[in-house]
Amino acid sequence: MPHQLRERFLRYVKIHTTSDPYSKTYPSTERQWDLLRLLKNELTELGAQDVVITEHGYVMATIPATPGLEHKPIVAFLAHVDTAPDYSGENVKPIVHTNYDGRTIVLPDDPRQVIDPSNPMYADILTAVGKDLITASGLTLLGADDKAGIAIIMTAAARLLSDKTIAHGPIRICFNPDEEIGHGVDHLDIAQLGAVAAYTFDGGAVGEVSWETFSADGAVVEITGVSTHPGTAHAYGMVNAVHLAGKLLGMLPREFAAPESTTGRVGFIHPTSIEGSTASATVRFIIRDHDNEKLAAKGEMLRLICAALQAGYPTAEIHCTISSSYRNMGYWLRDRPEIMEKLRAACADVGVQSYDEPVRGGTDGSRLTERGLLTPNVFTGGHNAHGPLEWVTVQDMERGSDVMIALAKRWAE
Repeated sequence: MPHQLRERFLRYVKIHTTSDPYSKTYPSTERQWDLLRLLKNELTELGAQDVVITEHGYVMATIPATPGLEHKPIVAFLAHVDTAPDYSGENVKPIVHTNYDGRTIVLPDDPRQVIDPSNPMYADILTAVGKDLITASGLTLLGADDKAGIAIIMTAAARLLSDKTIAHGPIRICFNPDEEIGHGVDHLDIAQLGAVAAYTFDGGAVGEVSWETFSADGAVVEITGVSTHPGTAHAYGMVNAVHLAGKLLGMLPREFAAPESTTGRVGFIHPTSIEGSTASATVRFIIRDHDNEKLAAKGEMLRLICAALQAGYPTAEIHCTISSSYRNMGYWLRDRPEIMEKLRAACADVGVQSYDEPVRGGTDGSRLTERGLLTPNVFTGGHNAHGPLEWVTVQDMERGSDVMIALAKRWAE
């Protein structure tokens, strides 16, 4: 199984699947279809049933129950095919560091990209000593987020389909696009998936299980200035929209509300883009907190900052629009403890010490849970996602496949 898992992962990460937050199509990029179609074909070749790919890019399949267990609850396992637009995912060249020895890794295509275990930021790589470590080459991300999850699910599916001695109920598999841009399950038909509970394999270090995510809002601040010729700007009352955008950002309380200065359960207000000219400018934000009331307070803080800026520049126009993205799945999972209890028990069954880790972000499970399909998140073994220093080990992914099979058994009890 380790060899098959490694080869699957290496095959998947070489396929360019970066999503596009500004696209109006679904999936957001045509290239995601390449991996989606490959996965459909692989599931068919493995012998899965009811294999389909929907018009919106959802690959779904069934692993039939062991005879006599057809009446057991249907559980689903999901992973997403897209990689984050934060960093290039094109022409990924994965490198396997067999039996990693703990030394500093210099990525060959950009020697400035260094994973040095003596640096506290990268000390977690020492957990990979003796394992088969996989990195990218320095110019791209690796794509373990979430192609490690795909490889984990596909490897477990292959085993469940071939080994008739494993007792399990009916299982549904789903691979989806566009998780990285917050639209992973926009068009997923939960009734078609047909599960009573689900798990996303989209987490971090081995043992990490998550039943809480951030709650999330998005904000757009549109600034209309007063545009005149700069030579006569004083006489005609220029108000530079770009200058006001800079003032807006300067008014944010960075010491307690910026992602780089917060940890754990503390949320933030994070500007993600700015564009404009003297006449007009647009600043986009994401707002995050695990607590819905605190999330609302952060949104109100942004509105008050905009109002103060408006008061100082009455001839300008400043509009702040806040929209809901997703909510902390913990608000629902608290009422269904058996879903996490089965996950923790499955980890213990295969010798994995699980630990609860609130996600400082969101998963497809956030939206699915809010829509009624409760979906906590499971580790993949991936580290340092969305950048060139991303890494994962074959053995850690293998532990994920073990947990998925153990979960299938637990749901058949």
